[in-house]
Amino acid sequence: MPLKRVVITGMGAVSPFGRNMEAFVAGLIEGRSAVGNVPEMGRVGGMRTQVAALVTGIDPKEIPRKHRRSMSPMSIFATLACGEALAQSGIAPEQASDGRLGLAIGSTVGSTQAIENFFRDFFVDHSLERMKSTLFFQIMNHSVAANVAQALNITGRLLAPASACSTGCQAIGYGYEMIACGRQDMMLCGGADEFHPLTAATFDVLNAASVAFNDRPAMTPRPFDLERDGVVCAEGAGVVLMESLDSALARGAEILGEVAGFGTVSDPSNIANPNSEAIERCMRLALDDAGLRPDQVDYLNAHATATLQGDIAESEAIGRLFGSRLPVSSFKGHIGHAMAASGSLELIAALELMRRGLLVPTRNLDRIDPACGSIHHVTRLEEAATDIFVKNNFALGGVNSSIVIRRYRND
Repeated sequence: MPLKRVVITGMGAVSPFGRNMEAFVAGLIEGRSAVGNVPEMGRVGGMRTQVAALVTGIDPKEIPRKHRRSMSPMSIFATLACGEALAQSGIAPEQASDGRLGLAIGSTVGSTQAIENFFRDFFVDHSLERMKSTLFFQIMNHSVAANVAQALNITGRLLAPASACSTGCQAIGYGYEMIACGRQDMMLCGGADEFHPLTAATFDVLNAASVAFNDRPAMTPRPFDLERDGVVCAEGAGVVLMESLDSALARGAEILGEVAGFGTVSDPSNIANPNSEAIERCMRLALDDAGLRPDQVDYLNAHATATLQGDIAESEAIGRLFGSRLPVSSFKGHIGHAMAASGSLELIAALELMRRGLLVPTRNLDRIDPACGSIHHVTRLEEAATDIFVKNNFALGGVNSSIVIRRYRND
């Protein structure tokens, strides 16, 4: 069975820079930091990291109450991002319910805040009498996907990947494969997450959270930098509307880019530490799927969370596969690590920047760690005619994902 070409016709973002794609990309181009101190983190005993990048400027009441009451913040973020992507793609509300449109949106876990609220109340007297009937719909693992489908009346296939930091990238990759195989004409795909202090605590316990810049939050995280000291957690949602090329052409839709290839692999060597060989294998699979050589790639948007081991492993893998010529940067110095949303948020930003002919540098990269020095780091805003880029995402548990995006050519 011949595979269909898959294109992107809509993008939506809720990021620490604001409500939509324009605010998100503007923050990156202007080189701003969305990281700040979070007083709530200071009330957690033993918590060393005190910084995060949080979403502001969102009005949940844009979503009707009958849908909003079963949503935690990450479902709200995702619903708003999906609405923006659908609007850009020109998909009318009635088209969402004809079965041609599917959904693949995941989160790391269900709402930690909702779980905390329930158990704080439950342990007072071990009573269920005060539990709201909508609680379960905020804490189930497919909470985001289910709530978005309900709010937008989507009747096609529904997937809810849960692979931590690789979620958004995998969701887009699985949606791409579903369209390419003809199982759906269109897919809304991406990731969403909401911040909770226990998210940051996870990295703190692993000694992988940034702790040295609590008094200077704009200076962290520091991907690839000699003084990097770990992850800064964030929140948000990033979504793409993908469809078959035939569908997009038939609708006369503006084509923003084409998904050329996808690779994802499991790394059983260590559940916590990244492995450069597995990362390289993942990128090679994505390129093979796209039918491309490494020398045809113009830019790579790195996962690069500013952990000591992770940045080195990714740098080594990139260096072996692409050498030192390929421009590489990470957006996490601007917006932190949005967990399940990171892959999709960063991918759509890289796509929009490709359309504008720009490369955004890695923020806070002042002194490149020699161990990360085998690759070409983007250190200033540059004009560049980019046609093909690779987006990497890797997760605890040994889940690696890479996607290849190219400028659409009518060939």
